[in-house]
Amino acid sequence: MDGEKAMALDAWAGSNGAGCLRFDYSGHGLSSGACEDGTISRWLDEADAVIAAAAVSGRSVFVGSSMGGWLSLLIARRLAELDRPSPAALVLIAPAWNMTRVMLDRFPPEAKAALERDGVFLRPSAYGAEPYPITKTLVDDGERHLFGETIGISAPVRIIHGQQDADIPWRHSLDLIDRLAAPDIRLTLVKDAEHRLSRPQDLALLFATLAEFL
Repeated sequence: MDGEKAMALDAWAGSNGAGCLRFDYSGHGLSSGACEDGTISRWLDEADAVIAAAAVSGRSVFVGSSMGGWLSLLIARRLAELDRPSPAALVLIAPAWNMTRVMLDRFPPEAKAALERDGVFLRPSAYGAEPYPITKTLVDDGERHLFGETIGISAPVRIIHGQQDADIPWRHSLDLIDRLAAPDIRLTLVKDAEHRLSRPQDLALLFATLAEFL
């Protein structure tokens, strides 16, 4: 909740007369629990619980960055399938949809061996943070949530992706566009941006994108 993008988004929403709902998944930020115990299923249920408790309406816009982009798509699809209030739009920042499969496909042999041998691989961070634990449980559970050829979401979708992204290649967003059923989709590529998209100019682009739906 206290990441640079989340805090900036909260301030922007407040100054533009909109509410902003933020939360940390278990094992992250201010929430309790260990990251090693997390799975896509668990974090998806947590997102669902937060949305239900806050009585989020169909006027809401879901904003998801990286893994949050995948979870935004998953929860939007779940809400539509259950005939519950669905978001008016989704704004996705370098969305890591099917993230666990993407990671597994890109892992070197020693990482895959660690997953099988130890049940966890400590993935080094490119941003000076502590290594991030990737567990076999997380990867195996992720297989349950992989998107197929068609993603049944009809709400407008806006995607922002940096072309210098070393974590999730920008062409991954092109593949997402091909699978989304929504007719109203726009992808904005930022040639000199990396995965975080947290520079002032990146945040300005995010806010301009969101302003369409206010």
